[in-house]
Amino acid sequence: MSHKIALNFEDGVTRFIDASAGETVADAAYRQGINIPLDCRDGACGTCKCFAEAGRYDMGQDYIEDALSEEEAEQGYVLTCQMRAESDCVVRVPASSDVCKTQQASFEASISEVRQLSDSTIALSIKGESLSKLAFLPGQYVNLKVPGSEQTRAYSFSSLQKDGEVSFLIRNVPGGLMSSFLTSLAKAGDSMTLAGPLGSFYLRDIRRPLLLLAGGTGLAPFTAMLEKIAEQGSEHPLHLIYGVTHDFDLVEMDKLEAFATRIPNFTYSACVSSPASSYPQKGYVTHHIEPKHLNEGDVDVYLCGPPPMVESVNQFIREQGIQPANFYYEKFAASAA
Repeated sequence: MSHKIALNFEDGVTRFIDASAGETVADAAYRQGINIPLDCRDGACGTCKCFAEAGRYDMGQDYIEDALSEEEAEQGYVLTCQMRAESDCVVRVPASSDVCKTQQASFEASISEVRQLSDSTIALSIKGESLSKLAFLPGQYVNLKVPGSEQTRAYSFSSLQKDGEVSFLIRNVPGGLMSSFLTSLAKAGDSMTLAGPLGSFYLRDIRRPLLLLAGGTGLAPFTAMLEKIAEQGSEHPLHLIYGVTHDFDLVEMDKLEAFATRIPNFTYSACVSSPASSYPQKGYVTHHIEPKHLNEGDVDVYLCGPPPMVESVNQFIREQGIQPANFYYEKFAASAA
C-alpha cells in the first residue's frame, strides 16, 4: 500500500510523490527525483525538518531531541528522514522547488466546454489524458497559457480532477487577453497548456468550524474544496458567505444549494454590494458575519477575493477582538490585458 504525499515548497510549487508502506518521506522523494534538504538520514542533524500540515504518520523513536524537540513534534514538525506516512499527507518544505531540483509540472489538454455564466463570469472546462495524472490540493491554482500568445493567467481550480477533466471560473475582463479568447475564439477541442499546481491556499484537515468567504470569482477554490468535503464528510459546521458587486455576478448558486444538500453541516449565504441590487441580502460579506460564525476564535477562516476585501475582513475580525485559530487567504486581481 502506498500513500500520496504533497510537498509544498516555499516558492508556491507543489509536487506529489508516492510513499510505499514503511518508506520514509525523504527516501520516497529522492527515489522520485526530488532532493528535499537532507544530510544525516539518521534523525540527528535536523536538516530535513519540515512541517506536516495534514495526514497521519509515524516518527518512530530513532531521532534525537537536538534534531526535533518534543514541543516541535507536538506542533507538527517532522524529520522527513524518519517520517513514515500512515495516510495521505501534506508536508511544507522550507526550501524552494529549484533548490530541491524539481519544478512545476506542465500539462497539455483541450477545451471541453466554455460557458458564459453571466456578463462577468465564464466557466471553462478542459480535458486531456495527461490531466488524469494531475494532482492538486483543493484551493490551489495553475498558470493557464493564453492560446496564440506566450502569456499566462493564474486561475484556481473550481472542481476536482475527474476522468482527466478540470474546471475554472474566470472573470470576464473586457479587452482582457484570456477573456477575449474565451468569448470570441475558443471552441471545443482547442489546445491549452497549464503549469502547476501552485499556491499555499488550500483546504487543510478540518479540526474545527470553518468560515469560508468568497468574493466574485474567488468562489472557484471553494467549490473545489466543497467537492472534497462532500467526499470525505465533516463533523464540524461550515459556513460560506459569497459576496459580489452586481446581481448578475451571482453564479453557481445551484451548485451551492446542491452542496448544502450533500454536506449535512454546510450552510451558505450570498450578498450583493450594489445599491441598485434587488437581491434580498445586500452589503459586503463583513455585514453578514455573525458571532456564531467566528465561534469565539475557535474557527479556521478561508478567504479568497480582491485585496480590498481581504483588508476589510482582516479589519473587521480585529475589531471583534477575536483571533481565529487559522486565517488563510488568497488575494487576486484580474489582469487588465
